[in-house]
Amino acid sequence: MANTAAFSGHRNLKDTGFDSGLLERVIRELINNGTKTFLCGMAVGFDLSAAETVLSYKEKEEIKLIACLPCPNQSERYSSANKLLYEKILNSCDEVVTVCPEYTNGCMFERDRYLVDNSDLLVCFLRKNRGGTFYTVNYARKKGKKIIEL
Repeated sequence: MANTAAFSGHRNLKDTGFDSGLLERVIRELINNGTKTFLCGMAVGFDLSAAETVLSYKEKEEIKLIACLPCPNQSERYSSANKLLYEKILNSCDEVVTVCPEYTNGCMFERDRYLVDNSDLLVCFLRKNRGGTFYTVNYARKKGKKIIEL
């Protein structure tokens, strides 16, 4: 049983075959099997979609959503719509962890390692052999974490 699950996936979900219904079913199954805490890196795309899905269960289930930010101004370059969604989700989280006090070249990777190091399993949406999700999945493999690939 995994008590804590983390999410990692691509920012741009257009033309990737992303299935929000599959994400919802996986999260439901994790909750049914005892997962109580979900860690989210709060990036646009997959992360925010996963966070919204977890929040949809919070009224009925005793679960926690923890936002794991790479730096305080993560959403600075988000579109207006994504900033609104980010703030809405952030305000609904049970806890917010900020990994670095300010933006640095490596803060996103530090956040990714934090997600893996503080979870039992990783739910991911990986379609490219490069970028942050690729890094995070490989790090999780190296750490021997269970990985659910969507």
